[in-house]
Amino acid sequence: MSAKKVAFYTLGCKLNFSETSTIARSFENEGFTRVDFSEKADIYVINTCSVTENADKRFKTIVKQAQKANEDAFLVAVGCYAQLKPEELAAVDGVDLVLGATEKFKITDYLNDLTKNDYGEVHSCEINEADFYVGSYSIGDRTRAFLKVQDGCDYKCTYCTIPLARGISRSDKLENVLANAAEISEQGIKEIVLTGVNIGDYGKGEFGNKKHEHTFLDLVKALDEVAGIERLRISSIEPNLLKNETIDFVSQSRTFVPHFHIPLQSGSDDILKLMRRRYMSDLYVDRVKRIKEVMPNACIGVDVIVGFPGETDEHFLETYNFLNELDISYLHVFTYSERDNTPAASMDGVVSQKVRKKRSKMLRGLSAKKRRAFYESQLGNIVTVLFEGENKEGYIHGFTENYVKVKAPWDPAKVNMLQKIKLTEIDEDGLVRFEEIPAAIAV
Repeated sequence: MSAKKVAFYTLGCKLNFSETSTIARSFENEGFTRVDFSEKADIYVINTCSVTENADKRFKTIVKQAQKANEDAFLVAVGCYAQLKPEELAAVDGVDLVLGATEKFKITDYLNDLTKNDYGEVHSCEINEADFYVGSYSIGDRTRAFLKVQDGCDYKCTYCTIPLARGISRSDKLENVLANAAEISEQGIKEIVLTGVNIGDYGKGEFGNKKHEHTFLDLVKALDEVAGIERLRISSIEPNLLKNETIDFVSQSRTFVPHFHIPLQSGSDDILKLMRRRYMSDLYVDRVKRIKEVMPNACIGVDVIVGFPGETDEHFLETYNFLNELDISYLHVFTYSERDNTPAASMDGVVSQKVRKKRSKMLRGLSAKKRRAFYESQLGNIVTVLFEGENKEGYIHGFTENYVKVKAPWDPAKVNMLQKIKLTEIDEDGLVRFEEIPAAIAV
């Protein structure tokens, strides 16, 4: 009998991608064959996200996509939305099984019978039971790997459901992280991106307690010593947890690249207080200045939320002007959406959807301007690009160490190759063209 086929779809963050990849390997170990989500499969697994309302809505679209490929397939929902609202997902036509935060890593245990259900079966823990750590990393999907080092969050930001969906802050043991990093490098992958919910909190819960056995700086220093890794990238780190010592170490590091993604959420201290963020805007300015002092060519990305309850036109302009004056490289703009069981959902001063959209559009425009200015500042520099594996309309793309996206005519020999280049000009798509420097570092 031929092996059963399984396909995966991931919504949301890098952390979800790392976990999907780990779940996929558990299927392969059980003899399943992994296929693309657009192909006919016996089982479709959708890893959900709950950060925005849009991610919630997309779930139903993806279920229909799976049903179109095979109406008799067994559909499984896992991830954050599956933990927060399991009954809601179970009621979606076609969904057979919904697994919560701790159950998703034992998914194959629940697949003894692949008979379609009239109503989705739910196996979901209370979130306070999600207190153990499951390591994950993505491999084989891209030229870079996402390595999970931490999960959960102890912060109480008023807009966020992540603590409800993922539980308390806990970390992988340092020896496990290093072993996973070594495994990834042995596969010939050139870049590892560190991921988690709150990675700056690394070390908490490493041995099942609240103590920090190691710090984030300890982690960074230890990973820098792992043989075979060419690049390490820090995905997203809270400004209050990004210490000077870490910034200084990255600036001198063998493998860590000059790229930071630091959530801001608002440039107004009034709104930061309403959000219960653990810093004020002046600390954020300090972090950016420190990075640029020791790494002038560093790329700095920023998360920002528009339309939070109580955000007046004045507050928004404060954020806009704050970001406009800051030496940053791009923005990830999130339009605030109300999430059940969060304090912000019942706050006064609700901002209309029309105003939220307008503010979002303004910040996206600012992001495009910032990215262009950053790219222009890099022209003439000699850097290293890591080429990716996709042929996009006859072009191959890649990222420099400081996250400048470059393009070249498609050449399969360049895939997963690190190459020295000189950045020469920005094209009409806002991507950078380059001249090749001899002596490429091949796979």
